[in-house]
Amino acid sequence: MATHAAPNVPFLDVLDPAFDFEAPEVYAAQAESWYADSPFGLLVLRYEEAGDLLRDRRMIHDGRRYMETHGITGGPVYDWFVPMIVNHDGDVHRRLRGLMNKAFTARRVDRLRPFVRERAERLTDPLDDGGTHDFVAEFGIRLPLAVMCRLLGVRPEDYDHFGTWTADLGLVFSLSGGDDVVARLENAVNGLNDYADHLIDDKLARPGDDLSSDLVAAYRAGDGQVSRDELRNLLVTLVFAAHDTTRHQLANAMIAFAGHPGQWTLLGRQPELASQAVEEVMRWQPSSGSVYRFAGEDFDYKGLAIEKGAYLTMCVKAAQRDPRAYKNADRFDITVAREAPPLQFGAGPHHCLGAALARVEVGEALSVLATRLGPPSVAGAVPRPGPLGIQGPETLPLRFG
Repeated sequence: MATHAAPNVPFLDVLDPAFDFEAPEVYAAQAESWYADSPFGLLVLRYEEAGDLLRDRRMIHDGRRYMETHGITGGPVYDWFVPMIVNHDGDVHRRLRGLMNKAFTARRVDRLRPFVRERAERLTDPLDDGGTHDFVAEFGIRLPLAVMCRLLGVRPEDYDHFGTWTADLGLVFSLSGGDDVVARLENAVNGLNDYADHLIDDKLARPGDDLSSDLVAAYRAGDGQVSRDELRNLLVTLVFAAHDTTRHQLANAMIAFAGHPGQWTLLGRQPELASQAVEEVMRWQPSSGSVYRFAGEDFDYKGLAIEKGAYLTMCVKAAQRDPRAYKNADRFDITVAREAPPLQFGAGPHHCLGAALARVEVGEALSVLATRLGPPSVAGAVPRPGPLGIQGPETLPLRFG
């Protein structure tokens, strides 16, 4: 079933290779209507409506339908994605979410802060030579990778195994992006499944003070909290959640500041603005540029009859520049305390568990980089993915100062 837009609703061709959510026609459409039509479903363009629908329990993830929409009906990617925690609702989601809440505590995140800062300082040192550096390879990938491995209790000698796998997992939200996407995803899922099994066995034999050990302890208890298959899936999903979106957010922050060097200089002089800068970077250049949902039942919303099975995309980047939600929405300004929170972490029962950790990582990184280096400038071509899914450059040549 598909929900059909009204005849006078704007149409945006997001499958056009030249399409960009920063284009004037997007904001013209947003001014005209809270949603637009597209080649594959409705696009929600405004902040209020996107937030409403992300919280609405009649909207579901339906991982099976998402895979089948992109022509995937089986295989390792399907077997990982469909049973992922975010694709469950009701009792199963509450059980797995409760387990994660116990392991993913604010105390554990706060204890990681000194490690994050020390690693950010170490990665900043080589950037301070006046030369051109690929920020993604030298900083953006390495910081969240080290933090994720520390969080999960992965041995430092195994870090390199994770680099390509964890980066490629984010392609699951860009399945229309090219012929090699599924092959790269399958390689990543297979590698991480094998490593997760190894990690479970290691923590069963030698538990430590880390998140993996806490989750394995729940499995060892044998009281039905989590099965081995669920545990493996949780660990692989954690790798994805703790690394891919954060590495892209770090790169997107550099792009934002490269366009606003005065804001970078201000942050360097007033590092106490770092937490506010994080919120503004996530609003202005989010790593999750869009979030999808399916309608789990027929219902009406603001005069639109939404049919069961309808595919809706919350256009996070456009919604987070909606002038109805933000004063001076078209201005990047780290001195403004924005009241409306970012949408890229979702909302309601599925709000991202890793949001606090992402904020710590980006905040510590920005504080270190801005106080030690001059403003970034882009020093070469920046290849970008399509407009949907996880957003961020694969490479980012920068000079500082």
